[in-house]
Amino acid sequence: MGSRMKAANGTMTLAEMKEFAGFPASTQRYIRRALDIGLDRQDALALWSRDVVEAASIRAQARLYDRLPNIRMMIPDDGGLEGVETIMGPLLTLSAFDLGQGRLTTFAAYRFLYERLIGAEIRPWLPAAFCAAAALPHLHPELRRKLLQSISEAAATASGWSNRQPGFFPNWVEKVEAAAMPH
Repeated sequence: MGSRMKAANGTMTLAEMKEFAGFPASTQRYIRRALDIGLDRQDALALWSRDVVEAASIRAQARLYDRLPNIRMMIPDDGGLEGVETIMGPLLTLSAFDLGQGRLTTFAAYRFLYERLIGAEIRPWLPAAFCAAAALPHLHPELRRKLLQSISEAAATASGWSNRQPGFFPNWVEKVEAAAMPH
């Protein structure tokens, strides 16, 4: 049984890697940057800012992501209405910021990031937060249309969600010159 579980986990992690590889380069970059900020993995400002505009965006993102520990603790144990006010306000604010950056252009990319930032327990709340944030007026109408069209009926109407934690957390990888690589 142990080897079957390891094989299943390996298969799922490989599927997560393939999903990440299917995102546009700008989305991959944003997800890695967001994970560095949200999981406090590296100095995101030093690693990711290419200009003053991006540096300001990273600082703003870091201020908002300071709420992540509280959001993780606020996730209701069930999908009842009692938890809506508690979780949706902070989750919607974070989602609106991230979608407003224009790099997470599909529900799949948004879900991929938020499952890693917050954990598998947030899955039941993601379709509602995504749709609400994607419909906010601060987004350009064309982006709103693209975002809202990206969520599948299956994702929006799921009757249940996996509680399996993600296994793949993309990280920055330094480029290695081909000549320096051993053969």
